[in-house]
Amino acid sequence: QVQLGESGGGLVQAGGSLRLSCGLSGGTFSRYAVGWFRQAPGKEREFVAAISRSGSTVYDDSVKGRFTMSRDNARNTVYLQMNSLKFEDMAVYYCAAKKPYTGWVTFQSQFIYDYWGQGTQVTVTS
Repeated sequence: QVQLGESGGGLVQAGGSLRLSCGLSGGTFSRYAVGWFRQAPGKEREFVAAISRSGSTVYDDSVKGRFTMSRDNARNTVYLQMNSLKFEDMAVYYCAAKKPYTGWVTFQSQFIYDYWGQGTQVTVTS
């Protein structure tokens, strides 16, 4: 069955950069939309970014202009390039994949996704 795994988290100083990766196995990667979510201590899980099967992206306003999402179907991997990191970005980051679909979906909703990774910690220091 489909499995997701994140990597690339770690400790970074505010203003620095980090790239997260999410690999998908057990399915036809190119047919899945993939999203990134994060959860900080004491807060609910929130949407960060998502990428469609065609490569179209959508970002939360809090990360627009700083984060960039991309996918490499040949490597079964999606990436989240995070630049100009802020203290507010510190959280556990999760990737999620949605099964093939038709029509429109709301990528910002965590409830549309079918598979989730285990999460990777991003720590931002001042």
